[in-house]
Amino acid sequence: MEILNKSLAGNTLKAWVIAFAVALVCFLVLSILKKIVGRRFSSLARRTANEVDDFIAELINRTQPYFLLAISIYLGSRILSLPAAWRSVIGKIVIACILIQVGVWGNGLFECWRDRLKRQKKEEDPAYLSTMKALGFLVRLALWTIVLILLLENLGINITALVAGLGIGGIAFALAVQSILGDLFASLSILLDKPFIIGDFIAVDNLSGTIEHIGLKTTRIRSLTGEQLVFSNSDLLKSRIKNIERMENRRVIFTFQVDYATPPEKLEAIPGTTRSIIEGRPPARFDRCHLKEFGTYAYVFEVSYLIASKDYKTYLDVQHDIILAISRRFQEQGINLAIPVQSVILTGSARQA
Repeated sequence: MEILNKSLAGNTLKAWVIAFAVALVCFLVLSILKKIVGRRFSSLARRTANEVDDFIAELINRTQPYFLLAISIYLGSRILSLPAAWRSVIGKIVIACILIQVGVWGNGLFECWRDRLKRQKKEEDPAYLSTMKALGFLVRLALWTIVLILLLENLGINITALVAGLGIGGIAFALAVQSILGDLFASLSILLDKPFIIGDFIAVDNLSGTIEHIGLKTTRIRSLTGEQLVFSNSDLLKSRIKNIERMENRRVIFTFQVDYATPPEKLEAIPGTTRSIIEGRPPARFDRCHLKEFGTYAYVFEVSYLIASKDYKTYLDVQHDIILAISRRFQEQGINLAIPVQSVILTGSARQA
């Protein structure tokens, strides 16, 4: 077998055959191990609630064939006596494959973590999908930017000037699209801090409605009158927002006025009468009723009660019943609700005119 002793690139043909066989065996062994271990961990992940085995199974399943091939070629090349330039090329190829594989692993781990949280929070937090969409874009952008920079450095490219240029270009780009970036970061602030979520009824200044969509630039609200209100996210965060959906108890304060001709004993009975009316109409809970002041033309009573409901229609229904009941009860007791009356007194000169 003299042919095997022939020299090729500083190594015998026999050494090349052995190196190729080692690389091939390593690739086959690694591929088989990947399948076997991957199946074991995938099966274990389905049976348990532990997150660690889920992540390990995801890493194994996302291990790419080119990564296994690069590792196998590297191991096979160790048998050969290669020039420094060749070893440098092989090393750069292997490192490039490792960096790309790390990027794939990082992306897979993030997606696994994101999908797991999605399943947990899908019902309790509908805005979570939007949050993960925005975060996913930023995480992938940062991850692959780092991988690209490391790949360029591995290829011998001076990245110092490139990073400096990207920094200057990034500043110029940020200045050009600062309003868009402002809305983007405001969107992340909304999605992470959660002052409201999709489905919440909110009031912004003198506008109100139900949150329909939280986007990267705008938030859309459906008003009570039917039209869609569109707010830029940065403007929305600058406003004072009332989240009606998170209201546990609605406090209602209203006043009524009683004629000055009402006797004191009837005035004393009004708080008790009002209390019995409100307590008889759940979910209303009586708080107080006081003779507040002498008004311009009548006694002024102030009433406060709580409603254990955030529904606006429920509040209107309860208030409607209470006002009707007070009017009816006062009429039965001979108490007159005051009506503004103006008296015009004419002097003698005015009469003659």
